[in-house]
Amino acid sequence: MGWSEGVVAMLVREMMTAPVVTLPRTWSVKQAIHLLYEQDITAAPVVDENGRMVGIVSEMDLLRGEFEADPRAYLRPSAPPDSPPSVGVEEVMTPNVRTVREDADVLELVDLMISTGVKSVPVVRGDDVVGIASRRDLMGMLAHGDERIRDDVLTALQDSFETTEWRVAVHDGVVELHGGDLDDRSARIAEVIARTVPGVADVVLTS
Repeated sequence: MGWSEGVVAMLVREMMTAPVVTLPRTWSVKQAIHLLYEQDITAAPVVDENGRMVGIVSEMDLLRGEFEADPRAYLRPSAPPDSPPSVGVEEVMTPNVRTVREDADVLELVDLMISTGVKSVPVVRGDDVVGIASRRDLMGMLAHGDERIRDDVLTALQDSFETTEWRVAVHDGVVELHGGDLDDRSARIAEVIARTVPGVADVVLTS
């Protein structure tokens, strides 16, 4: 599929957006549109009175609920006082939600998005929604993958080896690590620390 090895090594919880923004199912479409716009998000899980997820709603769902089908009709006119209430989130949401576990591999998320065509997937821990992962999150991860990994590896090593000068290079998630005149024990510790950084597929120690 053209994904780098660095992506394979990443878990969903390491790239998801958290905490997750949710919508009460009693909200109107107008309220939901305002929230998604203010939060700059494309979709949000819908929850009941007990915080249990009962659906998910996207920008397109909300637009369908707010705009008339006729292309000549734009926003519905303001409703007179005696008209029926505006469309609710529960009427336009998708009730059968596909989810992914927070400890799942990112490739599992990618496969789900490709097979279902969904753009945003709630991330769960048991029955609780703990985040949401979108195509935007994946694109951001790919765009800054190796550079971000390098920065995170350097930070982790400098926190543990304050006096050591490190040279770190990253290509497709593989970290090349040079730490000067470290003894074998310290070098192995550095390798273990580097491997804990999200996105690292392998670590190569160089002399």
